[in-house]
Amino acid sequence: MLELQAEGHQQERTTKFVDVILPLAISKTYTYRVPYELTSSVAVGKRVIVQFGKSKIYAAIVYAISSKAPERYEAKYILDVLDDSPVVTADQLKLWDWVSDYYMCHIGEVMQAAMPAVFKLASETKVMASDRLALVDRTSLNDKEFLILDALDLAGELKVSDIMKLLGQKTVFPILKSLFNKDAIVISEELRERYKPKKKAFVVLSSFFDQGEERHLLLDSLERAPKQQDAVLAYLQLRKRQEHIAKSELLEASGCGQSALKALIDKGVFIIEERVVSRLYGEDVFVESGFDLSAAQQEAIESIQRQFLEKDVVLLHGITASGKTQLYIRLIEAALTQGNTILYLLPEIALTSQIVERLRIYFGQEVGVYHSRFNDNERAEVWQKVLKGEIRVILGARSAVFLPFQNLGLIIIDEEHEISFKQFDPAPRYHARDTAVYLGHLHHAKVLLGSATPSIETYYNAKSNKYGLVTLSQRYGESKLPTIRIVSLKEEGRDKRLQSYFSEVLLNEIKQAINNKEQVILFQNRRGYTPMLLCRTCGYTPKCTNCDVSLTFHKSTGKLHCHYCGFKEEQIQVCPACGSTHLENKGFGTERIEEELSMLIPEAKIGRLDLDSTRGKDSFERIITDFDEQQFNVLVGTQMVAKGLDFGKVTVIGIINADALINYPDFRAFERSFSLLSQVSGRAGRRSSAGNVIIQAYATQHRVLEQVVNHDYEGMFMTEVQERKHYAYPPFYRLIKIDVKHKDQNEAYNAAQRLGTLLKEAFGNRVLGPETPLISRIRNYFINTLLIKVERDGTSIQKVKTALRQLLITFESNKANKGVFVQLDVDPY
Repeated sequence: MLELQAEGHQQERTTKFVDVILPLAISKTYTYRVPYELTSSVAVGKRVIVQFGKSKIYAAIVYAISSKAPERYEAKYILDVLDDSPVVTADQLKLWDWVSDYYMCHIGEVMQAAMPAVFKLASETKVMASDRLALVDRTSLNDKEFLILDALDLAGELKVSDIMKLLGQKTVFPILKSLFNKDAIVISEELRERYKPKKKAFVVLSSFFDQGEERHLLLDSLERAPKQQDAVLAYLQLRKRQEHIAKSELLEASGCGQSALKALIDKGVFIIEERVVSRLYGEDVFVESGFDLSAAQQEAIESIQRQFLEKDVVLLHGITASGKTQLYIRLIEAALTQGNTILYLLPEIALTSQIVERLRIYFGQEVGVYHSRFNDNERAEVWQKVLKGEIRVILGARSAVFLPFQNLGLIIIDEEHEISFKQFDPAPRYHARDTAVYLGHLHHAKVLLGSATPSIETYYNAKSNKYGLVTLSQRYGESKLPTIRIVSLKEEGRDKRLQSYFSEVLLNEIKQAINNKEQVILFQNRRGYTPMLLCRTCGYTPKCTNCDVSLTFHKSTGKLHCHYCGFKEEQIQVCPACGSTHLENKGFGTERIEEELSMLIPEAKIGRLDLDSTRGKDSFERIITDFDEQQFNVLVGTQMVAKGLDFGKVTVIGIINADALINYPDFRAFERSFSLLSQVSGRAGRRSSAGNVIIQAYATQHRVLEQVVNHDYEGMFMTEVQERKHYAYPPFYRLIKIDVKHKDQNEAYNAAQRLGTLLKEAFGNRVLGPETPLISRIRNYFINTLLIKVERDGTSIQKVKTALRQLLITFESNKANKGVFVQLDVDPY
């Protein structure tokens, strides 16, 4: 017996080591020793407190547990285990591995992107007192917690390293976790308001009076209060036509006034109920939970379900306003009945405000929203609810792919063609669509890609039978595809019909729409007032001090802005080069369009939707709501107006200058032009009113414009794939872009040449460059770019990536390349 006890005791005392992921750009996991007293507490996916370097403390994720010590260094002890149960699942760690491997970045960078900041505690993390501190039961706090709150009262905010000094100990994270759970503190938080659904007051007749005899007695009793009697009679008349009667409708129909209505409420005759109403329809109607699918929709959903039996990924190619969202709702209902969780990805945070209210009508509190507009504590709350299975429908932007899903059964990626799904900076430079497809593979979930203008790669995969394909070519209900006209700016200018930036045709359409109490969207894919100032005497143009770009004048601020680094300077009145006062504005942005139109059509009420007008909290939702409620009748915007918005009263779309899109130097320019022009055009005529789209351009005979006019996606796809096959671009080849950066122009050039030589020795003519990109300096770093083209073959791309990693180690270990920064982007553009 004593021998067995001794053996058991020896097993308990076996030294354990953990490999951890630190939220840092280091190439490997790091190994730590586990103290005997914490051996039973560690588990894969839990956070542990570790010291990395001389003094930095981090919360790291346990990646693996073993009994093997590291060979090349002595393992430090972990300081504490932070969690009672894992906060990261095994499937998440597999996804992080895949993202790290595929996009050639460090797993710590994936952790940094994946997890809410609250979970990534470090010694530099800031802590502040919560707004809810007054509600905290002070008797539940211990001495150390009291001490921290007292210090916060004096200082306002503290770093974790300050708290370590204050308490005289390194293991402060469990204390901070306790305070966080008690709502006493917030951690690294940028406060942003939650999404608020639109609500409206509805009037309901008390059930006591909603009977024949009682109703007559009520009307008789109100003979001496004719206004109140009129209100009751108007209510009864309205209810014959509709089930739900808004307070504003009753006041308008009866003319009784607020005081008479209040008197009826005080008497208990009427009850006021606040209900969620939709912003989607261009009118205030109560959102009903039931709807019928059209014959085309029913056929499409049956086809999707059939193809899911054989394919894990299906593309739904549905034209604009074909009712794709309704199909998504039916598929979500089916997945929920099977006990599955659903991920619904959208390309823009802003779009969630239009979709979330619709989903919550059907699925209530089972819907969770996750994106970077939420503060860190709200993101952590959603994370925990998904981990526990309390939220089963998750609506989010690209970062939502990293949530800890349980029983994931369906992934819907709406507007899958959108470039917003691609993360450009910082690493990991992942594409949420492709990551979601792999996520579906991990969970054995089905993936539905939806778009009116699918990306070339996705449609190619569908056509080559890798994905399923379902086409929905009819608009839902009575809406019809808009009529698209191309107007020649050259002819309009020659015949002197051009006023400012507006053709006679477009101005007439705008005026007619305003007279008919309809709405207009004008698209110009450049923000600001004028993109460039030019001295007419010497040709001087103000440029950014940090980037190789001209400064854009913004009339709203009266300053010149750099759209790459944020640099600003005052508008110049005198040329600093020659002293001339003859300065000209060249080009035009959304601000200029807004100003010029207000002068040409003074009666127009104009709003603007671009990055500058939506910087404030909830500003996007406010602009969209005001336009939907017709507080203004013309909306001028950048590509933001193209992304899935739904307005019932929009009948005219104006594209101010299509040439700038088509002539952009990028192999995807024609695909993106077709997609953007088609998507913008799709905002028109989404109800029974016919829609008109006016595209202004100089190159009126360009094939892309003809394809947009004819709604010919198939023709655009065929011409694009032929060209891309000839010139070795996706979907036939994969691309890896390598940017070589240095603060000295010559050093950047020389380093790029050295790297280019190494790459060409290894990969031959697969390597293009190095070349100076269109914008050769950003944030004081000069850039040279190399491009590797790899055959679309799984073995080829893996071999190239493995060899490339080794070459970069060789390159970076060369002392001649000191200070050079190399940035990789797999599947760029």
